[in-house]
Amino acid sequence: MKIKSRHHLKGSESKKIIKKLAPFLEDPSALQGTSLEIADIETEFGLILVKGKPLFMIFDDTPFFTVRGALEFPPKKKVVFVDSGAVKFIVNGADVMAPGVVKADPEIEVGDMVVIIEEKHRKPLAVGKALLPGSEMQGSGKVVKSLHHVGDMLWDMDC
Repeated sequence: MKIKSRHHLKGSESKKIIKKLAPFLEDPSALQGTSLEIADIETEFGLILVKGKPLFMIFDDTPFFTVRGALEFPPKKKVVFVDSGAVKFIVNGADVMAPGVVKADPEIEVGDMVVIIEEKHRKPLAVGKALLPGSEMQGSGKVVKSLHHVGDMLWDMDC
């Protein structure tokens, strides 16, 4: 995955992005005073680099975590927990299926970006788009479309 261009954001632009991310973070103060860069890559989303690392993405004009971002800044909202049996599929890029879902944030709405987390070790595995509300994710069928996962080109990206 190649970066086409990148540029530092002005302080006011960084503050706007941090303000949009703050509701999802356990500790929003961890981002205060950091220098953010925007990187354009050859995908449907852009990247937000923090200290040169791709920690957030911009999808449909909304900033959200990358898997590395969710590791470094643990999310408190928009999370879907899966059982250990689902891990091998999700880290290979599979969409999340309802039988693997253990728990989901009830505030998740269709179309929301979500972080998929393994329940036992509480480690992020993927980022995706919700296909069902969080309250309906346990049952049957596909519930999250995977957009980025551990081991993909974004995960392996070196900035």
